[in-house]
Order: sequence, then C-alpha cells, then structure tokens
Amino acid sequence: MNDYFAVDWGETGTATAAFKVVLINPYELGRQSFNLTAPAALLKAAGCEVACLDLTLQKLEPDTLRDAGLVAIHLGMHTATRIAIAALPKIRELAPSAHLAMYGLYAPMNADLLRGLGVHTLLGGESEPDLVALAERLRDGDISAQNTPMVQLAQVKFLPPDRSGLPKLTRYAHLNLPDGGKKIVGFTETTRGCKHLCRHCPVVPVYQGKFRTVQVDVVLADIEQQVVAGAQHISFGDPDFFNGPTHALRVLEAMHQRFPNLSFDATIKIQHLLDHAGLLPQLRGYGCLFITSAVESVDDAVLEYLDKNHTRAGFERALGLCRANGIFLAPTFVPFNPWTTLTGYIDLLGELLRLKLVQAVPPVQLAIRLLVPQGSYLLQLPGFIEQIEAFDPALLGYPWHHADPRVDALQQQIMSTAMQMENAPRSEVFRAIWQLAHDAAGLPAPTLEHADFGAAIAHLSEPWYCCAEPTDQQLQSF
Repeated sequence: MNDYFAVDWGETGTATAAFKVVLINPYELGRQSFNLTAPAALLKAAGCEVACLDLTLQKLEPDTLRDAGLVAIHLGMHTATRIAIAALPKIRELAPSAHLAMYGLYAPMNADLLRGLGVHTLLGGESEPDLVALAERLRDGDISAQNTPMVQLAQVKFLPPDRSGLPKLTRYAHLNLPDGGKKIVGFTETTRGCKHLCRHCPVVPVYQGKFRTVQVDVVLADIEQQVVAGAQHISFGDPDFFNGPTHALRVLEAMHQRFPNLSFDATIKIQHLLDHAGLLPQLRGYGCLFITSAVESVDDAVLEYLDKNHTRAGFERALGLCRANGIFLAPTFVPFNPWTTLTGYIDLLGELLRLKLVQAVPPVQLAIRLLVPQGSYLLQLPGFIEQIEAFDPALLGYPWHHADPRVDALQQQIMSTAMQMENAPRSEVFRAIWQLAHDAAGLPAPTLEHADFGAAIAHLSEPWYCCAEPTDQQLQSF
C-alpha cells in the first residue's frame, strides 16, 4: 500500500484509502489558530484524513506524522517561519515520503529560501482552495511541480473551522482582567489581508491593499463551538477589524444577540478609530474590552516613513475616544528603527507617562526592533536600501545597524531587561527602562517617585510581539 494512505473501514466494513494531511502551526501569539483549523475543515470535507499540530503546545510525534502524504506548515509571521525552518529536519525524518508545503504570509515572501530547503509547494493569500487541490492531486498520484501562482486572492467559501484534535482552549493564551480575574479566550477571524499599505507590514507584500471576508455564518459557527468549549472572550485576529466595518458590525450584532455575556477584543488602526469614531459606542455595547492598535511611534517623521496615515496628535485623539467610550487602548510600538534617536526614545517614554499608558504597554513592546523582511515596502522608500545590509537567510530579513551605536546597545539592554523582569510589575520594568534610556543619553533621569502610570487594562497573557526572535522555549517543541 502507498505510504500516503491510511485504511478507513467505514460503516460498511469496506476498506477505503484516506489521504493523510498533517497541518502544522509553529506559532501564532498563543492562539488556537484559525489558519490551521479552517483548512482542516475543507480538507476533511474533501475526504482527507487530517491531523493538526500546534508546536507551541504539542510535540512532533512519530505517530502523528507517520504515513503523511502532505505536510503543510502555516507561516503567519516571522517567528513562525524561523521555528518552521528549524523544525524541517525533524519533519523530514518523521515523514520522509511526504510532500512539503508552506502557506501563509511568509511563504511567498521567502520563496527562494524555502525552495532551497526542499519545500515543494508555497501558497500565500487565500490559499485554502489551492491546499485542497494540492491534496487531491497528490492523492490521485500527480506529484508534478507546482504550476499555480503562489498568491491567490479570490474569495474563499469557508466551512466552520475544525478545531478537533487540538489542545483545549484553557491551554492557550487567556485574558487578564484589571481586577485580577481571568477569562478563557477563543480566537477567530472575520477578514484577512488589509486595504492599507503600511511600509513595514508583512501583510502588504502579499495582499497589496486588498482584504477578504470570512462569511458571517462561518464566524458565528466558529464562535459558538468555542463558547461550547469554554470560551468567555473572543479575540478577533484580523489584521484590521475595521477594514470592513459593516461586515464587522454584522458579526458583532449576531454574536451579541446569541451570546450577550461574551466580551471581545480586536485590532484596529488609529486611522480607522478616528474615521469611524461614531461606531465605538456600538463596539462597547457589544462587549469590546480593549483595542490593540499599531501606533508604532510618536515621531511624526517616522510615522511618515512607515506610511501609517496617522500622527502623534491623532494617536492621542484616538486614545481619548476609546477612553470616552469605556474601551481600553493597547498601543504597540516599533521603537527601534534606523530613524530612532536617544532623545526620541526618551520622548516616547515621556508620552507614555503623560498619557498614563505605562500599564497598557507590555515592556517587551519598548524593545522591539524594526524587521525588514523580503518584499517589504520599506525597500521602496528612497534612500532606505543604503541603510541596510544584504538579506540574511538566518535572520529572514535585511540586517541594519543604527548610525549611533548607542541606540543598538540600548535596544539590547532593554530587551534583556524586559525578558529578565518578565514577571515583574510593568511599572517596575518601566522604571528600569527609564533609567537605562537616560543613562544611554548621558542625561539625569527625572524621578518617577510620584508618577501616575495609569490604570491596569484588560490584556491577553501572550504579549503581541510577532517580530521577536524565537525563544528557547518555543524551539523546544521539536
């Protein structure tokens, strides 16, 4: 019998061959991935035997990969791609006859590198139909090379994601409430892609200003199955929840009607918070606890380089709008970039103090260094190419060094401090970073003895830092 097939005796007792597909998710911010479970449902509907592996919580076990005809790995972010590359030798050892595929944002962006590592098929964008077609082709004995475009953006007709076989939701990231309480979190998506072209964003090279929706009934079915599994809060994983505000509100209205006690969070651009400020009361009414927004910088020149379409003043207005509507704003930053100055970094820390946002920002956010992946729109910025080095396959990006070596040294100090003080109160870590920044600039650090760090906000237990280096713990999965 072909190694690609397992025997399924079925209800009649007749042996049938089921083509085995193993879907692997290396890392996705502590989430039970939509991008693993959505293709699982479609592949099962096509008659495949499907096993899902989440490397953040599960090991690469021989029994799971044995007889696999197709192993497909989701590359949703930089960290996931680094882990996937490190895991490839073990995957080949456990599934030597399997066709290797990678799908997600970072698959087409790193095509040459991944093909050189022996990956047969690379799929980006709305890749589920091509993934199913690949499995069907392999099942029929066609092992010819990929002859379809790597990126497809046609609308997918989804089925409710198949979350069976994955660890329980209680093992994934949970919600920490300001009063010390916790909630079990479910994760889903209502849209993919983005209609904006922020230069540093990894979504842009693949979707190029387009976004696609997930059918409302599919999203609701997915939410319902997670509520049944214990979810008390839903985290929407869309790159931007307000790419399609009408679609988002349809989902929220239906969700709130069915599960009125369910809370949620979402990621929304500062620009969209300002443009759709009138919708914020509805979001709060439907149970929104907090909004994550990629502020990135409080330097208007840097925001212009990144093409963020907001300003420092706009950020402050958006913060005020959220607070007026009883919604926490969780800003994220890329504070270390080629345009960072020591005084500019101290200015960022000062803004967090002035706006009483210290408690709203995980300390690791204050150590993030700009990543420049293949295909980044930053490479189109005049003069930027002169600031970076040749692509580094080990880094999966273009290395850069700041013109002022004190800036790079400070970034390393702050990252080390954030990691070492991971379990310390955010205010205590901020005090340490405050001192380090002023020391680096040769300035006396103003006292923080009577500083108001702001109120604690609701937040997920897994920090949002998708461009960080993989940790030793993450790499232990294999």
